[in-house]
Amino acid sequence: MNSLNQFSLTQEEVKAEQASFMSKVYAWMGIALLITGITAWYVAQSQQLLEAIVMNRGMFFGLMIGELALVFIISARINKLSAAAVTAMFVAYSLLNGLTLSILFVVYTSASISSTFFITSLTFGAMSAYGYFTKKDLTSLGNIMYMALIGIIIASVVNWFAQNEALYWIISYVGVLVFTGLTAYDTQKIKQLSGIGLEGEAERKGAIMGALTLYLDFINLFIMLLRILGDRR
Repeated sequence: MNSLNQFSLTQEEVKAEQASFMSKVYAWMGIALLITGITAWYVAQSQQLLEAIVMNRGMFFGLMIGELALVFIISARINKLSAAAVTAMFVAYSLLNGLTLSILFVVYTSASISSTFFITSLTFGAMSAYGYFTKKDLTSLGNIMYMALIGIIIASVVNWFAQNEALYWIISYVGVLVFTGLTAYDTQKIKQLSGIGLEGEAERKGAIMGALTLYLDFINLFIMLLRILGDRR
């Protein structure tokens, strides 16, 4: 479908296009979460693998740098990369994230990880639904949330050295609010930019980019909630 045809679509056809595109976004996000979850669980079951990642700071930070590099490359070169390359990097990022998140099984009980994942899913689902169906423009909310996110990143870096417990809890609670708000905002933004006028590789890359955005919202919301609700070993 080209851009000229999109102006001839009825409202019902536009909604159908948006629903179809968003279903692809959620499907890719679900695949990424499944890969991350299985990888984290598998590593947690192997003492040798767990020690190689958790006890080796060079390995752990190398994995984190690799994750950041993949996100940067996908975001910066989305228009130049092929759909196959974007897909491969998205899957690779999900896998790497699973390796680093395996440390959660060392810190928290499996029961609290499961319950927090369930709570995160409900919260994410509710806020994503709100972002999808609301008629209210969430742009101002998104701007506030992104400014708050920058504050969280700076505070987290500072607290890495300061190890201040009060700041740790402030970051955790504010983080829950920020990623809850971003879930609604990002969903609305992806819906507005959804597959109208996109075909083939362009649509697939757009769906994966949207999936990556929501995946990051979900993972970060999960981590923040786990810091608050999780039972430590």
